[in-house]
Amino acid sequence: MRLKSFSIKNFRGYLNEVHINMSDLTVFVGRNDIGKSTILEALDIFFNDKGAISPIELADVNTDAMASDNTETVFTAVFDNLPDSIIIDETVSTTLQDEMLLDSDGCLTVVKKYQAAGKPRIFIKAKHPTNPNCNDLLLLKIADLKKKAKGLECQDRTKKAFLRKAIWSHYVNDLQLEEGEIDTTGDGLKDIWQKLDLYMPIYSLFQSDRNNSDKDKEAQDPLKEAVKEIFSDEAILDKLTEVANEVRNKLQVVTSATLAKIEEMNPEIAQTLNPSIPSVETLKWADVFKNVSITSDNDIEINKRGSGVKRLILLNFFRAKAERMMHDSNHTDIIYAIEEPETSQHIHHQRMLIDSFKQIASNPHAQILMTTHSSHVVKMMSFSNLRLVEEVNNAKNVRCVTPSCLAFPSLNEINYSAFGEYSEEYHDELFGHLQSIAIDEDSQNSTEDQFDNWLVTKGCVKAKTWEKIKKNGNPSQKSFTLQTYIRNKIHHPENHQNTPYSFEELKSSIDKMREIVISLN
Repeated sequence: MRLKSFSIKNFRGYLNEVHINMSDLTVFVGRNDIGKSTILEALDIFFNDKGAISPIELADVNTDAMASDNTETVFTAVFDNLPDSIIIDETVSTTLQDEMLLDSDGCLTVVKKYQAAGKPRIFIKAKHPTNPNCNDLLLLKIADLKKKAKGLECQDRTKKAFLRKAIWSHYVNDLQLEEGEIDTTGDGLKDIWQKLDLYMPIYSLFQSDRNNSDKDKEAQDPLKEAVKEIFSDEAILDKLTEVANEVRNKLQVVTSATLAKIEEMNPEIAQTLNPSIPSVETLKWADVFKNVSITSDNDIEINKRGSGVKRLILLNFFRAKAERMMHDSNHTDIIYAIEEPETSQHIHHQRMLIDSFKQIASNPHAQILMTTHSSHVVKMMSFSNLRLVEEVNNAKNVRCVTPSCLAFPSLNEINYSAFGEYSEEYHDELFGHLQSIAIDEDSQNSTEDQFDNWLVTKGCVKAKTWEKIKKNGNPSQKSFTLQTYIRNKIHHPENHQNTPYSFEELKSSIDKMREIVISLN
């Protein structure tokens, strides 16, 4: 399964529902404390519930909503690239489509609602029959399904999936399909959700800044996440199940023999005793390896090491993962979420890490989500990877990044929007874009003087003096707009006759050019 989109409602700073489109590699950018990490933690709660790094608490409910006595937090995940077949009861293969569990777009939509940060109620939003003769088939026991299917042609009357299919086929012209939410937490559907949950991707969150405490091991040590992934391998689980069944059978022999002997001595007591052997399905294999870790020579655990070392180990975990995925036939769906991978890393390491992320994300069974404050990381991305987290009219918004001022994709513009970064590269892009507009209006504007005059007509002021050294050695001075002055200083650093511009001047020049572009647009 692939996470197509995710929605957050009434969680921390997100009051109204915010819809987030996901891609194979999704990078969240935005100012500090705008809500980037909140998205990754909301996903962690959605996929891992109480096993999340930061389980949902009442304090996570939006304060404005809390003031209105609204304490219901809602997360909605939409999945595509769905499995060709699923098993949701007995051992019969069926499909999400045959079970009427897909939404209007043919996707699987799972909604989790947390009332006052309690245990979630889980719904599947689907285009499902509302005809009272066949709208409750997923809830019915096999005896009730047989009654409804009496007289209908059915492939196998001992299996629920075949009975449901026969009944729905009978009403195919009168299913009265409507999109709505199917509650999976009640009787009947609870078991179906437990089976369906097994098909969900593994979600692993690596956070950037966490306290060095024992409870943070799973967040800091990538081996913990590797164990989870390894134990989702069906081949490994089959082998373990075979061993567990053999142990279970031998335990059954021992307990039966013991109870038989007790019955010989005291039948009354024997009748009150029953063997309690856990089923294979309830065994938690990953707990056997819960103490796995990477340690140094003096047994110092990774979560006790410096941030640079922890991030270096994490970096190479992903590099090794990328290399394995090129040759691995294991089809485990996994979502890696990483906060600020640039933390404590040299720019060269950042580039290596981003390359490994791109390689992992190219695998159809993997997705990468990350947050960043690094303009270098942003410049390594495509526009389709970027999501800008912002606040509009006091409300959170997450949008796909598209050109706003410039008519071409500019990651410098993204860094301006996301981080308020005023760069020389962005100044050059704006200057060149305005110059092309001016030349389209009049070809004579291709000269420096004419273009500078054009800028004046758009509200710029000739307030800077540029001194140029001629070939004969004599200096010449000319008044220019701040925009042209800065452009010349960027492109002619060898000219020491002119004073460097300040950051405030760069900022003022960029803001003015953006104002001109927007007015022209």
